Amino acid sequence: MNRPYNFSAGPAMLPQVVLEQAEREMLDWHGSGMSVMEMSHRGKEFMSIAEQAEADLRELMGIGDEHAVLFLQGGASSQFAMVPINLLGDKRQADYINTGAWSKKAIAEAKRYAEVNVAATTEGDNFSRAPEQNELQLNADAAYVHYTPNETIGGVEFPYIPETEGVPLVADMSSTILSRPVDVSKYGVIYAGAQKNIGPAGLTIVIVRKDLIGKARADMPTMFDYKTHADNGSMYNTPPTYAWYLSGLVFQWLKALGGLDAMAVINERKAELLYDTIDASDFYANPVAIESRSWMNIPFTLADPELDGTFLAEAKEAGLLTLKGHRSVGGMRASIYNAMPEDGVQALIDFMRQFEKQHG
Repeated sequence: MNRPYNFSAGPAMLPQVVLEQAEREMLDWHGSGMSVMEMSHRGKEFMSIAEQAEADLRELMGIGDEHAVLFLQGGASSQFAMVPINLLGDKRQADYINTGAWSKKAIAEAKRYAEVNVAATTEGDNFSRAPEQNELQLNADAAYVHYTPNETIGGVEFPYIPETEGVPLVADMSSTILSRPVDVSKYGVIYAGAQKNIGPAGLTIVIVRKDLIGKARADMPTMFDYKTHADNGSMYNTPPTYAWYLSGLVFQWLKALGGLDAMAVINERKAELLYDTIDASDFYANPVAIESRSWMNIPFTLADPELDGTFLAEAKEAGLLTLKGHRSVGGMRASIYNAMPEDGVQALIDFMRQFEKQHG
């Protein structure tokens, strides 16, 4: 089956082999007589799916016993509130690094609960880069330091893990998780919406250091307390079972591929091919500083914005979908997450070159 290549920033494409396996198992999972969507989340069938998914994720990311892994709902946007609710404890201050649209949303929500110190911002540079370590004005009394390693909309990525001098580091990894190895031990909390590199929309992964659990404000909703979910194996209420199952299939696909080391090689190669094409042309441009360019989300503009509509229409005819840039920045954006095959990136490159010949 020849499917179009979907460059959406999320919900994003899933590996075809995962979709095909889900198709085979849709009506009857492993002889159970049930679809996964019909299973009790507390039944032995789904519990086996859940336990295997967590074990595979821990293996892929090297998550040790010092961290709990939670499978939640509410998207990364709910974590904008859950992080301060759970991590402030008896402190009032938190540090945030502002590198774009999603950082700004996290900051706005945190201000409902905390005194926010913006430790660095690149807004003056139109969010075209990540700040360097020596630009961070961190507060030693902060309860935590929050940053967005990869800004999905702007295509800006941190080339380093911020050093926080012992203050817990919190990362919104929604658009970069599982794209390469990461040292989980350096983080207090990692959270990510599933709909980019993990699975379908509806699931949110939270990896939280266990010593940070149990500090939630007493006047907050029970469902917003990490302890509620950690104590109940993410089963305090009915979790997004089918999204959890599909995410587990993605974890198995990654393991069969060779894990995150192998995935990183592929992702870096895909990004370099596309950036090289953009940089070699006077017709296309990328606004991000080279050292801060994202592997996952690659925005680009055309020399003549009047051609944007034509580009998108012809790309769609060529089987290249969802390339329109975010409404806040315009232009184009190619999101090339794990499931985007190298053939898809090459197809986009071939189209871009042909379009330039015709319209440049």
